[in-house]
Amino acid sequence: MSTNFNKKPTKTNDNRIDNLAIEYENLPHLGFIETLRIIARSWSFVRFFKWRFLIKWTLTLISLLFPVLVLPWTLQIMIDHVVLGMPIDGSSGYQGFPAYMHPILDLMQDMSALEILIWLTASSFLLVIFFGAYSNEQRDTTEADMQQGNDTATQQDNWTHGGFSFSGGISGYYEYKMNSRLTQSVNHLIRAKLFHRIQSLPITTLEDQRIGDAIYRVMYDTPSINQMFYEIINRPTLSTILFIVAMATMVSAFPHVPEVIWCAAAVFPIYILVTGPFSSAMRRVQERSRHSGSLTTSTIEEGMDNILAVQSLGGDDKERERFGEDSKESFKRFRFVTLVEILLANAQLLAGTLVLTIAFWVVVSKVIDGELSPGNYGSLMFYFGWMQGPAVSFATLWIHLQRFVPGMRRVFALMDLPVEEDIGTLHIDTIQDSIEIKGAGLVYPDGRRALKDVSFEAKIGEILAFVGPTGSGKTSLAYLIPRYHSATEGEVLIDKINVSDIKIGSLRNQITYVFQETQLFSSSIFENISFGKPEASQVEVEKVAKISGIHEFIMSLPDGYQTKLGSTSISKLSVGQKQRIAIARGLLRDSKVLILDEPTSALDPETEEYLVHALQEASKDRLVIIIAHRLSTIANADKVIFLEDGEIQETGSPKELLADKDSLYRKYVDLQTNSN
Repeated sequence: MSTNFNKKPTKTNDNRIDNLAIEYENLPHLGFIETLRIIARSWSFVRFFKWRFLIKWTLTLISLLFPVLVLPWTLQIMIDHVVLGMPIDGSSGYQGFPAYMHPILDLMQDMSALEILIWLTASSFLLVIFFGAYSNEQRDTTEADMQQGNDTATQQDNWTHGGFSFSGGISGYYEYKMNSRLTQSVNHLIRAKLFHRIQSLPITTLEDQRIGDAIYRVMYDTPSINQMFYEIINRPTLSTILFIVAMATMVSAFPHVPEVIWCAAAVFPIYILVTGPFSSAMRRVQERSRHSGSLTTSTIEEGMDNILAVQSLGGDDKERERFGEDSKESFKRFRFVTLVEILLANAQLLAGTLVLTIAFWVVVSKVIDGELSPGNYGSLMFYFGWMQGPAVSFATLWIHLQRFVPGMRRVFALMDLPVEEDIGTLHIDTIQDSIEIKGAGLVYPDGRRALKDVSFEAKIGEILAFVGPTGSGKTSLAYLIPRYHSATEGEVLIDKINVSDIKIGSLRNQITYVFQETQLFSSSIFENISFGKPEASQVEVEKVAKISGIHEFIMSLPDGYQTKLGSTSISKLSVGQKQRIAIARGLLRDSKVLILDEPTSALDPETEEYLVHALQEASKDRLVIIIAHRLSTIANADKVIFLEDGEIQETGSPKELLADKDSLYRKYVDLQTNSN
């Protein structure tokens, strides 16, 4: 994504931000049409909450209509007919009051000033209970926001969980509850969809993504949906309705003073003209701020993930400097956001001052001339102050959307990455016979060839070993079987069925892959081992733990198999212990194919020997595929496939290949033996 400000970046950190945007999204500059598309897509989520949203919209409208319909006229009655003691006279048609107030004034005609005061006090008491106590700002609010900073990230909790109402009292309480529940529901939906989408990405795509940036999008970009959810409909509809109601009320109350009505009508266009130029600037600075924020999060994640390498290589100062640069850049970009917001606020203040100055001059002139009463001055200045709210809200709608459109664009960009395509239609209950690969090749999207013309067959009940130097294509070949990669040439067959014709879920239920890089969860050891078979009993879990040589260690822990592998506990496990837990997890799963990528790389010789015997036992009713460099691990394999440069060079049993003096496998063995 291009997010420059019409100048070439001159700092390394600027280039890192641009590279992050291009590498991860590769999207054009966010223009007007694209902004409209994102807004429409965000709004489409309302269909899941249409009734709750309608209730929230109605309650908000009521809380906003209350002050415009009631408060100014009670103020006018207080000034004219209580403080000044002017009689309420209906003979003149109650000039200065809207038509809906006339029945109430009829009831007050014969009341004394004290009686009117008592009536207003009692009415106000009831209104406070239902709508709250309104201040000089012409509103009372209900909210429970937490303390937050000014940056985007720390505002997310309020955007995610917060609730708000323009009124207090009983009405505000229920509106707040509805707002809070609706906000959390919307945010949970978008986060769940994004998280599910990430899980659906091909494994090769996931390997290329920055975890920190993905976390930033899930945690800090998704709450943008909440703001857009309300802004897209609430601001334009409520602002328009309220302004029309206010204008209609003024026309009904002051038809004899058209200057006042024209002043009120001018409020909307004045604010639109003043605030309009800020929209594009807000969008640009928000794009940059979010990108730099995600870069800082990625830096933190990378630094923590590689903390051992940083410390062992003496890179603390370098890593600290890298984080400092990213953090400084993020702060600088957010200052641009703040600067635009300050300029916008001052522009609004200027417009508001202009509106109130004109209104003050017109209304005071009419009061002096006797066309308006002092009470009219109170109600009209209330109106002009209050009408700035809908005007500002409507005028800044597009600008406010620019704060959140970049966040939703980043969310949708991740959601729109191509998912793993499930083109298969067949379901297999179990693999009965064999796996066969015929003339398979694999070319990565960037043009690199990983495999070429690979063919072999392996049957259930065998141990198959992929052997070869680093980069020879062993893992790429293993990835073809569960379809982590799809062969670009040839076929991969399971029981004579092409894997492309089998549904991915059905296929992978039959294949367990134990990766070279051990992945453990923060749950208990028992739950980690039984992850692929949640219904497994304690006896079954202990059996595979004994096979992988980890049982005694687990039993030495205070909580045994219930020991939680949180971040602290995991850090205390050795690489070999983690690997044994992962192997136990793979052995427990009921699948006909077990693929182990370097399963013994971190095991001691005794445990390795024990595991090798266990794999021989496991291979009686399943196919075991081992990717290994250590020859002791594959010495008892039924078949060895030796790869080099993505091609199969030799196939045979270890004994057959070692018996051939010209065998590449034998030379590979000799090289390892001599190096030891």
